[in-house]
Amino acid sequence: MLPRLHTQTDIHPTVQVFLQQLEANGFSGDIETQYSSRLAVATDNSVYQKLPQAVVHPKATQDVQLIGELASQDKFSSVTFSPRGGGTGTNGQSLTSGVVVDLSRYMNRVLEINEDEGWVRVQTGIVKDALNDAIRPYGYFFSPDLSTSNRATLGGMVNTDASGQGSLKYGKTSDHVLSLQAVFADGSLLESDGSGAGVPSGSFAEQALAVSKNVCQSQRTLIDEKFPPLNRFLTGYDLKNAYQPDSDDFDFTRILCGAEGSLAFITEAKLNLTPIPKARTLINVKYNSFDSALRNAPFMVEANALSVETVDSRVLNLAKQDIVWHTVSDLISDVPGKEMQGLNMVEYAGQDEQEVARAVKALTDSLDEKLKTEQDGIIGYQITNDVASIGRIYNMRKKAVGLLGAVKGSAKPIAFAEDTCVPPENLADFIAEFRVLLDGHNLNYGMFGHVDAGVLHVRPALDMCDPNQEALMHQVSDEVVALVAKYGGLMWGEHGKGFRSEYGPEFFGDELFNELRRIKSACDPLNKMNPGKICTPLGSDDELVKVSDVKRGTYDRQIPVEVRDSFSQAMECNGNGLCFNYDTASPMCPSMKVTADRRHSPKGRAGLVREWLRQLSEQGFDVIELENETKKSPSAKGLIEKWRNTFNKRHEYDFSHEVYEAMNGCLACKACASQCPIKVDVPSFRSRFLNLYYTRYQRPAKDYLVANIETMLPYMAKVPKVVNFALKQPLVQKLTEKSVGYIDAPLLSVPTLKSRIKHQPVSEFNLEQLQAIPTAQRQDYVCIVQDPFTSFYDAQVVEDFAKLILKLGKKPVILPFKPNGKATHIKGFLAQFAKSAQNTADFLAEVAALDIPLVGVDPALVLCYRDEYTEILAESRGDFDVLTVHEWLTPMLKDIEPSNVIDEADWYLFAHCTEKTKMPNAEKEWGSIFQHFGGRLTTVPVGCCGMAGTFGHESDKLQMSKDIYGLSWAPNLDKLPTERCLVTGYSCRSQVKRFEHAPTKHPLQAVLQLLN
Repeated sequence: MLPRLHTQTDIHPTVQVFLQQLEANGFSGDIETQYSSRLAVATDNSVYQKLPQAVVHPKATQDVQLIGELASQDKFSSVTFSPRGGGTGTNGQSLTSGVVVDLSRYMNRVLEINEDEGWVRVQTGIVKDALNDAIRPYGYFFSPDLSTSNRATLGGMVNTDASGQGSLKYGKTSDHVLSLQAVFADGSLLESDGSGAGVPSGSFAEQALAVSKNVCQSQRTLIDEKFPPLNRFLTGYDLKNAYQPDSDDFDFTRILCGAEGSLAFITEAKLNLTPIPKARTLINVKYNSFDSALRNAPFMVEANALSVETVDSRVLNLAKQDIVWHTVSDLISDVPGKEMQGLNMVEYAGQDEQEVARAVKALTDSLDEKLKTEQDGIIGYQITNDVASIGRIYNMRKKAVGLLGAVKGSAKPIAFAEDTCVPPENLADFIAEFRVLLDGHNLNYGMFGHVDAGVLHVRPALDMCDPNQEALMHQVSDEVVALVAKYGGLMWGEHGKGFRSEYGPEFFGDELFNELRRIKSACDPLNKMNPGKICTPLGSDDELVKVSDVKRGTYDRQIPVEVRDSFSQAMECNGNGLCFNYDTASPMCPSMKVTADRRHSPKGRAGLVREWLRQLSEQGFDVIELENETKKSPSAKGLIEKWRNTFNKRHEYDFSHEVYEAMNGCLACKACASQCPIKVDVPSFRSRFLNLYYTRYQRPAKDYLVANIETMLPYMAKVPKVVNFALKQPLVQKLTEKSVGYIDAPLLSVPTLKSRIKHQPVSEFNLEQLQAIPTAQRQDYVCIVQDPFTSFYDAQVVEDFAKLILKLGKKPVILPFKPNGKATHIKGFLAQFAKSAQNTADFLAEVAALDIPLVGVDPALVLCYRDEYTEILAESRGDFDVLTVHEWLTPMLKDIEPSNVIDEADWYLFAHCTEKTKMPNAEKEWGSIFQHFGGRLTTVPVGCCGMAGTFGHESDKLQMSKDIYGLSWAPNLDKLPTERCLVTGYSCRSQVKRFEHAPTKHPLQAVLQLLN
């Protein structure tokens, strides 16, 4: 039986009093102190881990001021803060043992757009891509382009002075910030537009302006001497560009940009915007070696390109193994007879189409000459002018960051020296020596970066659970710092200092570093703002954070290796945060999108399970052994103990309850299993957690209903009208909701599937009858594999599929119904699932041996045979493959005459999220099928519908289900004729019917209509 886990880290009494007073003083946001909420922000996209005291989510600037005003009281002098946005930092910039102030949940609005003057004012919790979506209709975009743009916030971009591709032309974030609204640790407010108007006398804001300007004026010579002339120069406080001696202009904005929240909270930003280019062309230049690509990059820059991005063969090969490659394989094709070892992605963009065309022609003419002899290692190139295609290529490049972390083995590529910056002309020699350094330690690594700016991303693979490897990380860091100094560069060219702050004094020298400390002292004299980052106040004994500080691996290594390997889907999450993607059309992660709660994300859930495993190990429990115990029949004593734990001890704290809360909100849509570059598979470890959780606590009644519905359905279908009549009764509905927790129960199909096919040329064969079919005739048959939901609740689809099979000259056979078991897996009935899965797999393997195609109509349940069955049964799964309808139809098209009649109206495809994430070509193949039969199919970009099997029918999930449906499904259906909308998933059709009160078709039904 699972033990009670009560090792919650206490919150300091002073912090508790501070938070109570904050709420009493009118703080309007959320205050979270539960262990799970703190764990969710204890990590970022780095190797470090720091548990904060609490997390607060302000709703307005006034809330942030309230935090500062209260914290300035003497009794709260020990309370410290760190601002946080998307949590995508690679060096622990926002990690703290104090209080995290997360602006991303609520403070994420566009406040004002000035189309005429080309600027926007936003709250800094807004995601970068969301900002671009808002200003795109006005013909503008915010140009600093980083790989995490779909989840990084503007506040994070400001605090790290982020840049990305195209920075030679577009610059860094600080080059586009017109003004910032800053709240200091005493609550004083400053608009950093240079006026200083309204700043309270004697406040931190007033001190900040005066001292910072004095430092920039008085130390000008030293500043010019120490700051290298690099495009990506990043100090934290941009003393060089904050002050212009010729005009005596001082821009405090430049001091705040890159400060990593160590000076003030940034609550609003006024940003200048860039007109969207009217012409864009991307040239993918292919090389026979990565070194050739690096050495040829300066030539590309001289050719007046907007940006030059380099990717090595390791990253390319990882991309080819990922779902993302399906979107770009035709845009970056292999060169026949050549091995592509490097790629330069060269972009031209501008307002003048002819000027862009001339620049592109000049480059391609030169490339054509070089190709004749493979000069500079060039083996080919491809040109892309389509904006959507260019976006897909850059998405592949962006995903490269996460893909590097997906390599097999315990050593994972990690970020710690991955944004070195040297003058571009020194880059190739620098990288050659960098390679020697890494090779000398026998480290594997991948490389990509912005060669136009001399920035290269290098992530050596280390096992951070190994203390020796952890020590090696610090050693390599020291060596890289010395190497970049040799080549006139610096360690932190793009991603800020964070835990690398210890190298600041060495880089700046004591004299200039003390000037930085003067600025820190003026802005934050009590060192309350992100202490330890960049510098400490003058006279303070506080230390800077260090590369050797506590890492996630310190905790992970406390879990036995066998357990870590068994739970790899959770353990290997590296925090890249792609699951925070704000885009409502992205299938990952629906629960995170509607709750804005980091716990309800793959990253959050993986972190909670890691800590759960650590606590179990700490108490001496073997998780594998506990799982083995669940395969045995429960004893009476165990059942009594479960009842006691559930009803008599519910007041007792158990960390498992916090893990359960996060798991309970998961829709088990499986998008994370393919969309996450690390393949963090939440439904897999969620089912294992629930399996163990319910050894200690009693399951809710609804779980038993869901787990046994497949067994009950054949009996219910014998009297469908009686069952439906009962389900329609208000009293039954009320009792079902109150006693079982189930709502909006679907009605059985009337007539039933059995009745529908009774008078049609459709066979219902058992195994013996199938085996009796002569071998030569078996190619004429198609076996329809029933699933519980379509066969019993949406039988018209199965009937129409049988008609379609007949129309195409084949003979449909309805196989005997065998439970699929997916619902039992979702609910954590793993022993029951394994048993039913083995039974069904054995049957399907025997049918498959007859060489008759097996086809199912619901993609989620078809994919269960490939995914969950393989996971739970392993070798005993047997050899069979159940196809989806489009997989069965696609290869048949070559033998079917295309239609001469074209359907005048468009059809609209709403694909099931599991289907399109696990089968990336599904939508494209449906489009080809429709085109072949004279139909026009438009794919509608939607995420999850919110039903996810039975999730949307559980009363405690109803609101979340509605909210998820409202993200992308409802808005798109509002714009389209429902009768032309096609939905592949049964649960999705059920959800649409529930909220739109109108049925939708499966695409196979539209194909049948086209044929008729």
